[in-house]
Amino acid sequence: MTDVLVEVWHGARWVPVLRYADLVPGRGVAVLLGDDQVALFRGRDGHLHAVGNRDPFSGAHVMSRGLLGSRGATRIVSSPMYKQVFDLGTGTCLDEPTAPDGTPARLPVWQVRTTDPEGGPACP
Repeated sequence: MTDVLVEVWHGARWVPVLRYADLVPGRGVAVLLGDDQVALFRGRDGHLHAVGNRDPFSGAHVMSRGLLGSRGATRIVSSPMYKQVFDLGTGTCLDEPTAPDGTPARLPVWQVRTTDPEGGPACP
């Protein structure tokens, strides 16, 4: 899978962002898509997740540096700032319902996939 590309759905199209092999298992990277900062993660099991990079509690763009883990069957990322935990599938904060500014405590979520550069999806 060295040439397999990771693509993120942005707007009305899939945008290639980097090679799957360049993502370190258990770590995240920040990706800029237009004006959106996206935190892209490759779990130790190989699953890919893309959520907003802005922590709704601190306002800092640091979610790509968060810690991956799980709560039961739910894959999560823990913010490196104040340690709130977010569901990687829905973006919902599992610790607090609202951010300090009164808005819902959640991260935007993007669809992510891998594709073979020779054409077509490599896996869903």
